[in-house]
Amino acid sequence: MPKKSNSKYDFNRPEPEAFLAAAKAEDQQLKGKLKIFLGYSAGVGKTYAMLEAIQHCKQNGIDAVIGYVETHKRKETEALIQGMEIIPRKAISYKGTAIEEMDLDAVLKRHPRLAAVDELAHTNSPDSRHLKRYQDIEEILAAGIDVYTTFNIQHLESLNDVVAKISGVKMRETIPDRVLQEADEIEVVDIPIGELLQRLKEGKVYLHEQALRAAQNFFNEGNLTALRELTLRRAAKRIDAQMQGYIQRRAIVGPWPSQEHLLVCVSPYPSSVELVRAGSLLATGLDAQWSVVYVEPSLQSRLSDADLVQIAKTLELAEDLGAQTVSLTGENIAAEVISYAMRHNITKIMIGKPLKQQWFKMNLVDQIIRHSGDIDVHVINRTLDKQDKSVVSFIRYKSPWYYYLNSLTLVAAASWVGEMLRDSVATINLVMIYFLAVVVSAVWWGRGPSLLAAVLGFTAFDFLFVPQYYTLDSTDTQYLLTFAVVMIIGFIISSLTQQKHRQTEAVRQRERRTSALYGLSRELARAVDTEEILKAVIKHLNQTFDCRTAIFLRERDAIAEKIVEAGFPLDEREKAVASWTFQNGQAAGYSTDTLPAAAAIYFPLKTNQGVLGVLGIHFKDRKEKMNIDDRHLLESFMTQTALAVERVFLVEEARQIQLMREKEIMQSALFDSISHDLKAPLVSIRESLSAMLENKNLDEKAKQDSVETAYEETVRMNQLINNLLDMARLEAGAYKLSLKSCAVRDLIGTAMKEFEEALQNRKVTIKISNDLPLIQMDFTLMVKVLSNVIDNAIKYSPFINLPIDIEAETSKDHLEIRVADRGLGIPTEDLEQIFDKFYRVKRPQNFEGTGLGLSICKRIVEAHKGRIWAENRPGGGSMITIVLPL
Repeated sequence: MPKKSNSKYDFNRPEPEAFLAAAKAEDQQLKGKLKIFLGYSAGVGKTYAMLEAIQHCKQNGIDAVIGYVETHKRKETEALIQGMEIIPRKAISYKGTAIEEMDLDAVLKRHPRLAAVDELAHTNSPDSRHLKRYQDIEEILAAGIDVYTTFNIQHLESLNDVVAKISGVKMRETIPDRVLQEADEIEVVDIPIGELLQRLKEGKVYLHEQALRAAQNFFNEGNLTALRELTLRRAAKRIDAQMQGYIQRRAIVGPWPSQEHLLVCVSPYPSSVELVRAGSLLATGLDAQWSVVYVEPSLQSRLSDADLVQIAKTLELAEDLGAQTVSLTGENIAAEVISYAMRHNITKIMIGKPLKQQWFKMNLVDQIIRHSGDIDVHVINRTLDKQDKSVVSFIRYKSPWYYYLNSLTLVAAASWVGEMLRDSVATINLVMIYFLAVVVSAVWWGRGPSLLAAVLGFTAFDFLFVPQYYTLDSTDTQYLLTFAVVMIIGFIISSLTQQKHRQTEAVRQRERRTSALYGLSRELARAVDTEEILKAVIKHLNQTFDCRTAIFLRERDAIAEKIVEAGFPLDEREKAVASWTFQNGQAAGYSTDTLPAAAAIYFPLKTNQGVLGVLGIHFKDRKEKMNIDDRHLLESFMTQTALAVERVFLVEEARQIQLMREKEIMQSALFDSISHDLKAPLVSIRESLSAMLENKNLDEKAKQDSVETAYEETVRMNQLINNLLDMARLEAGAYKLSLKSCAVRDLIGTAMKEFEEALQNRKVTIKISNDLPLIQMDFTLMVKVLSNVIDNAIKYSPFINLPIDIEAETSKDHLEIRVADRGLGIPTEDLEQIFDKFYRVKRPQNFEGTGLGLSICKRIVEAHKGRIWAENRPGGGSMITIVLPL
């Protein structure tokens, strides 16, 4: 039975996080269960163990199938799949090769109770639904199907760099850590390293040649030992986390000493540094986790700046030595320490010996020992130096001197009021006036002033209102009793008031931190680019810390200044500190142990993608060390900022990848089009010339026809090459407009001359207003534009009885030239895209062209600060409009 606490403190109350975890677990009950067979290397028997387990399930009547298993042609493994239902694999063609993958849809359609899916970290072929197999498994689990799978520890994302350092091999196939963390069960499959190496030699892991390479590169005793240790440690960590979750969900009073966990309690005393060092030595000797806790029992304003600096130094030293640091707030320090220890399965508490004797209450060490239960308590002796004595004296709360003056004034006022009421109120009732003064002093000014008010009030009452007036020679004991009661009530009220103030301030500080983080996260979520993110960060830093900020972002292998606020002391020395922070991924500068002489503190904006930048903060009110709470709040700000910047970077990276893909598609289309369009005229030219060379008896007419054909194809090929060159020049900005005043009539006439033969049997209507002014344009380039548009109209009006209309007129401050036809028209969805490079409308008819003509037209017209667009005509056909400014 779990041990129940008989303490007066409520340590049995479950944590809110435990309720959330339980609620999440209930939500996941509808999902399938995931069991991972975890090994430290290939060949340890993961697949074999998985198949044995699934055979056992099959024998017990569970509907189990094999979704995907890789036997590697091992006979003992192949024997285990005999008699099992195997879902047929799906063949996916990739670059001419058929790749067999798990048929996810077939598994979901079959919907067994349990499915075996080998190789959790496998990367699927590019045409699969999911990039990774673990995503396939997540979809199977979401359908309510249990899954058994196998996994090697070196494929865990967080261990990628560690494994690379151990083995010299960078794993390309990895899975997120959350997959392992969310697994319902993990079974470690382990064999001795010597046995694994023997299996490798016997060819039971790889074929002979592969085995030789593996033994030389990866499969050596050192690598395998390190990987085995990583596997066992990760499994032990997972089991420990499950145990802590079990303890918290059931509110069991801990600890369960399955693994040593040390908690070191520190205070503002400088000698707390000794405790931290002693704790580090003890944790190292026990090979235990360890944490350092500081409980703040009162307002931070009660401690001097030097004491706050000392706390920050102590906690920073603990972090440097490998401890997890925790700051708690509570009036009862012992209760907070014991509660934290029991919630987090602490097995040992280390605390310093009391520095002073307390006569009327149990000291902190005795309280912790009394309520520690099964937790061992280590009390460490320490020397009380001058600094410690100064802290001890200061921690006794001292109200400002003017509070005492206020109490004195209040007692004097009470005496004046009493003198006014002497003749109308009984003497004993005048005590209540002084009692009111004591209560007011307790509520407003604290314990000391309230006790002073009690003493002075009793003295004034005895002197002024007790018979034998104006002497202190009172023999009436009832007044002594009244004085004692007033003193006690004043003490109680002042203590409760101070406690309320402390709790209120603690809540206010927590609310300030929470509100600051919430406000920042909300604005970062709305930000769509880096500039908005950085402005939001600077705004919230200024509001929260009253500081000046400089932000640097990564550009290639260095950082560049993005925003530097006025008043930030950025010089060459500060830039060097920022560069060091970027290169090393650690905070540096003011209030750190690295380059502490810097004027600002610099934090790396670090994510899984590496260091994305550096954020520098210069405080207007500089102290020797930052408050530890402010430091943690700043680090939370940095984490939020780094994630937001990473999001923008990833979006931009995805956009660039998409552009690259589109560019590749365009280039592929270009090559296909060019190869076809260049090949066709070359074939015609070659055939015409071959006919003339091979047949010497050709008559003159046949020779003429062959020469004309070769000439026409040469003109066509020349036009294609010119289009390509024009587009290249336009994109490179090599074209410079030569603007001159030109007549629109000349422009249309020159363009029409190129199509005299093509239009000789077609009806062409040209309508030009008589009052058109001269237009500033590059005549040669605009002729090219109009020629391309007319050529387009001819091409897509394939019958000679279909007319073409050309109109030119002015409208307000611009010229409009319209070329209209009665041809095939343009699909509505293609109207905007026909001006893109290499874009061609898909039609059953195979029209020649590269998709460059209209794109070139658009570039030239826009260079003239004009516009061009296409639209369909009522009754059929299309019309392209060119607009140029007058």
